[in-house]
Amino acid sequence: MESISRTRLSTNIPRLTRALLHHRHVTTSTQSQFKSKKEGDISSVFVSLSSGAVEPLPERFADVKRQLVGGREGKISASWRRLLKALEQEVETISTRGPAIIPTIKYEELDANLPDFQADLKKRGAAVIRNVVPQSEARAYKEEIERYVKANPSTKAFPQDDPQVFELYWSAPQVRARAHPNLLRTQRLLMNAWHSKDPDALISTSSPVSYADRLRIRQPGDAGFALGPHIDGGSVERWEKSGYGLSDLYDKVWEGDWENYDPWESSSRLPVVSDLYEGAGACSMLRMFQGWLSMSRTRPGEGTLQVNPMVKLTTAYTLLRPFFRSIRPFEVDGSGKPTREYLDAANWELEPQYTATLQGANPGHSQELNEELHPHLQLSKSMIHVPDIEPGDYVVWHCDTIHAVDKVHNGKSDSSVLYIPTCPLTESNARYLSRQRDAFMQGSPGPDFPGGRGESEHVGRPDATYIKKVSDNTGLQAMGFKSWQGDEKLQGKGERKMLSRANDILGFDASV
Repeated sequence: MESISRTRLSTNIPRLTRALLHHRHVTTSTQSQFKSKKEGDISSVFVSLSSGAVEPLPERFADVKRQLVGGREGKISASWRRLLKALEQEVETISTRGPAIIPTIKYEELDANLPDFQADLKKRGAAVIRNVVPQSEARAYKEEIERYVKANPSTKAFPQDDPQVFELYWSAPQVRARAHPNLLRTQRLLMNAWHSKDPDALISTSSPVSYADRLRIRQPGDAGFALGPHIDGGSVERWEKSGYGLSDLYDKVWEGDWENYDPWESSSRLPVVSDLYEGAGACSMLRMFQGWLSMSRTRPGEGTLQVNPMVKLTTAYTLLRPFFRSIRPFEVDGSGKPTREYLDAANWELEPQYTATLQGANPGHSQELNEELHPHLQLSKSMIHVPDIEPGDYVVWHCDTIHAVDKVHNGKSDSSVLYIPTCPLTESNARYLSRQRDAFMQGSPGPDFPGGRGESEHVGRPDATYIKKVSDNTGLQAMGFKSWQGDEKLQGKGERKMLSRANDILGFDASV
């Protein structure tokens, strides 16, 4: 199916309005964010996959650290000791329970058990919602994608010699899955686990926004896509004033009061800039949850996902780790794990002078973690597999959750997923959606992803008519092809204002 020109969209979006919107975009102070990124693949996001050299950070990061905690060193040291104790206890709980610790619920049981499920979700930061899409339908997605790849041999993938992760964003199954009413409804219910301390915050969690991401078809025996523990959404930005520091998101941690840090408060995330360095694949959208929809039956160890289900503790530790150093050198026991003496709080002290070191953080890449740089996380014990997965299951994890994939796929069949995060409607997300809609019309990757021709010349690529054919109103809204309508009984002032602003950004009638 041939892609259509932009002028075809003018039946829904006035050409003049679109021109004005484009002019507004390119003349903002964030103009650099709107440049197409260089070509690449998923390895561009991770130093460990791209084999890039890790360069020391500029010395200015020593001042960044000093400004964050200077004058509160005593409180920070005390909070560090409390944190290490909490981590030790929680790691034991996680390693004992294993995959059973991940909240799991059937799609059809969400309504009846939502409060209990959300409580477990907020504690663990990850969950599995089963049978969101019927199994036969989800498995058929994979087979259709394989035909799409075969018809378009120019499709980029990683690794090049044995493709596992494909640079595909607009295949028909991806479009249908993102618009599936069960998936969109699940996303709305998931976002209800979040809350805003500002009732007028410009955010709508009842209006999911589509984020066009990649897909994975990982074959048995693969060891190339060995993506270790990491956190997406930037890296050094978490410490920078012009990144996550644009809000009070992590202030409790910097005040030595990490216990009162709330990972589930949404309004403080709205000003955040998570991609200061235009990394090839670094995410600029607010994703409340990262996630994927399974197209295969997968067991632990079979090329699947691992998560670290203590998001509050791991966030505090990742942020505070650069301020502390060990007194004795790194040492491991007979099993290769850090020794108890090395991990003991008495072996750790504040840096006598602030350094520019931010362990595992490299500009333009995701935050990576490992046993040596982040020993108290005891990643070999605290990274656990998600439970057994069937086609049609939706797996999600909080945007700050540490996650990884199996180093080796030891199963006997493919491990295949469509990456589909859960995103609220915010002003920045609406602006991204406008640009992503343009990318869809052109067949190019979305703004966050490596550039190039993408699928612009692919045979069988869906067009706007196809989206309208396979989507209901919510699906069309999520992709930016239909305006949002407000309901004073169901939405607060801030949410209604956000809907109106999004309509304006996308070129629809702004009134709600």
